Amino acid sequence: MADARTHYQQGFEHFVAERYDDAVTCYRQAVEIQPDYALAWNGLTMALQRKGDLDGALEAGRRLVELEPDEPLAHTSLSIIYQQKGMVPEAEEEKAIAMRLQMKRQS
Repeated sequence: MADARTHYQQGFEHFVAERYDDAVTCYRQAVEIQPDYALAWNGLTMALQRKGDLDGALEAGRRLVELEPDEPLAHTSLSIIYQQKGMVPEAEEEKAIAMRLQMKRQS
C-alpha cells in the first residue's frame, strides 16, 4: 500500500499535467492516510479550484488553514476561493490575515 507522500507526489504529477480529477483522487488518498498532511490539503484545494468545485475547494482550504494558521499562502488561497464564490467580506478578511502574517514574517 502506498504511503501518503507517494499519493501526494502522484497527485502533483497529475496536477501539473492538468489531470485534475486524478489529482483530486490522489490528494484525497493522501489525506485519508495522513489527515494532517498540509501539502496534500493544499494540493487538494488547488485541484478542486481548477476543476471548478469551489465548494470542495473551500472546504479543503479551510482545513489547510486549520492545519497551518500562520501560513500566509493558505489564507491567500482561501481568499481567492471566497472571491470566486462572491463572498467578498470573507475574501477581504482572509486577505488581511495573509498580509498581516506576511508582514510579521518580514519583520
